[in-house]
Amino acid sequence: MSNIYVPTSGPHGWQRLLAKPEKQWSTGYSAKTLAHCWEAANGLPPEIASMFEPHGRAELLIAIPEYKVSLPGSSLGASQNDVFALARVGNLTYAVMVEGKVNEPFGERLGDWLHNASEGKRERLEYLCKTLGLAQPLPHDLHYQLLHRTASAVIEAKRFKTDAAAMIVHSFSPEKMWFDSFARFAALFGATAVPGKLIAARASAPALHIGWACGDCAFLAA
Repeated sequence: MSNIYVPTSGPHGWQRLLAKPEKQWSTGYSAKTLAHCWEAANGLPPEIASMFEPHGRAELLIAIPEYKVSLPGSSLGASQNDVFALARVGNLTYAVMVEGKVNEPFGERLGDWLHNASEGKRERLEYLCKTLGLAQPLPHDLHYQLLHRTASAVIEAKRFKTDAAAMIVHSFSPEKMWFDSFARFAALFGATAVPGKLIAARASAPALHIGWACGDCAFLAA
C-alpha cells in the first residue's frame, strides 16, 4: 500500500478505494452515505465535531478514506477503516478512526471468529487486547470489528504522536441499529455509551475515547 495520497474530487472518488467497489457502493448503505456526508461537511461533520466540544473547538486537519492499518497475523489482512482523520481539538491533536454504519452489523462475533482459531488469530487477539488494555477472555458475543477498529485508532495515535485517540461509529440508522452491541463494547472499559457523546475509555497515553455519532439521515438518499 502506498503512503502517497491525493485529494478526492467528490463522493465518487471514495468508491474506487473500497474492497468491493461495485458491491459496496449502494444508495442507503454506509459506504456511499458516509462519503456524501463527509464531502458535504467540508471539515468534520457537525454531529462529530459537537462530540469534541467539551474538549475544545474541533478542526479537521486531514481525512483519508478506506485507511488500512497493519496488524499481526498478516494472513488475516489489515484493518480497513472507513475514515482516518487527524483533528485538532483545542490544544490537543486526535487520531480518529470512523466506522460508518446504516443497518449493517459489526461483522463476526468474537466467539465465531475464534472457532478453530489459527495461531495468527490468537496472536492478533493478544495484540489487540494489549493495545487496548483489555484482559482475556473477552465475551464471545463481542463484535471483533469493534476491537480492531478501536485498536487502529490507538496504533495510529502512537505512530503520529497525537495526544489522544478516538474511535467513532458514525451511524445513519434512524433506529440506531446495533447500538446495543457498541454499548456492550463500551462496558468493557467501564464506560456507559450515550449516543452523540464522546466517552473516555482509557486514560493512559495516548488517551482513548469512543463514541456513537448520529448522522444526518438525509444522506441516505444520496
